[in-house]
Amino acid sequence: MIDVNRNNWDARTPIHVASEFYGLNEARDSGHWFADFEWPDLGDLTGRDVLHLQCHLGTETLAFAERGATTTGLDFSGAAVAEARRIARDAGREVTYVEADVHDAVDALDGRRFDVVYTGKGALWYLPDLARWARTVAGLLRPGGFLYLVEFHPLLQSLGAVPEPGERHLRLRQDYLGGRGPLRVEVDHTYADGPPLDQATTCYEWRHGLGDIVTALLGAGLSIEVLRETELLPWPRFPGMVPADGGWWRLPDHDPKIPLMFALRARATP
Repeated sequence: MIDVNRNNWDARTPIHVASEFYGLNEARDSGHWFADFEWPDLGDLTGRDVLHLQCHLGTETLAFAERGATTTGLDFSGAAVAEARRIARDAGREVTYVEADVHDAVDALDGRRFDVVYTGKGALWYLPDLARWARTVAGLLRPGGFLYLVEFHPLLQSLGAVPEPGERHLRLRQDYLGGRGPLRVEVDHTYADGPPLDQATTCYEWRHGLGDIVTALLGAGLSIEVLRETELLPWPRFPGMVPADGGWWRLPDHDPKIPLMFALRARATP
């Protein structure tokens, strides 16, 4: 199933590179993808070793290099890694990119340890085993280093991609909690603008509740320092969403105020 997902992301990559969604034509800078609370949570990155897991095109990865970090990105899609290297080169930034599945990151990075491991925004639901992932993250951190995870909230995932045509109310469509095994998804379009996929249209997703995520990290020996829930999204996923601070989006006032993303900082023992 991971191989199927890798093929799917290889097929998505050229569509994303050409899309207005990613704005690689300088329509968007790397800072667009970060909520206002992320930088205070991350702190000063100057001179720190930062690893971005499941980095895709590296549009966020560049932001760490721009803030003075020694930056590495890792992704399992060879097509995405090739584009990420090109994007960094065109931007004049020194970023090391490694092609590997996240579960193999410790070996793929030759046992290197990092001050900060960053991940999220569409990463966790492609992972079948959170406990294994959390142990991998712990193995990548230096003593006293931390994971910073910013991810779409499990509640958002249970609402589905978009409402049905003509439907004005949010409605639960999928599981919030895991336990039913993988969800096979047929995708003829990606979340970005652009043409349909003409191959590798199948992917597999796993549902993980917020409690599952926290428990996995605690089980790997990390300490939870920050856990935020936010109503913000970096793009208008649902019709009728309204602009919020920082160029992000939220549901209008007449809709329920619910968490759409969450952020978590978990630290390794010093």
